[in-house]
Amino acid sequence: MESIVFIDGKVRFPITLDPGVWIFDDRKLNLDTYFEEGTEDESDTYTKDVSEHWDRERTEGAEIPSQTNDNKIKYDKSELFSRSYGIQLNHFLINAEPDKNATQVLIQTTDGQEFSISITEAFNGVIGFSTNGKPVNNGPVHFYYGDGSNRNEPICSIKRFTLN
Repeated sequence: MESIVFIDGKVRFPITLDPGVWIFDDRKLNLDTYFEEGTEDESDTYTKDVSEHWDRERTEGAEIPSQTNDNKIKYDKSELFSRSYGIQLNHFLINAEPDKNATQVLIQTTDGQEFSISITEAFNGVIGFSTNGKPVNNGPVHFYYGDGSNRNEPICSIKRFTLN
């Protein structure tokens, strides 16, 4: 079974994706809780984080950088191998640079099925790549609408997103 996914069609840069490496991507979402928590606009999250940083700087003072390079990324192995994860499709669509005339996305599956969604639904959607710490069954990825309306029955076995 192929474990790669393509984004092509009316895009400036066709993209080949490997969902196997997303487990270490900081943009991943915990699908066990994502649809219950609701989504928060990324700009709201950024503004809140920056505000907290500056408030902390004002009250506590600036921290002196350490003399060693402590840029170590740490992962909780038990979380990585027990949770279900996804990533927003918009991260990849933005990099593909869709044509301004693209209005639809055709989702093609490994078993020959095709689903047509609007480009807005694609930008708001989430692609699931991990279930309980393992690659998704019927993979390589699943598609979930951004509102979670199909979270119990996602579009499975996706091999290609073609913008039309």
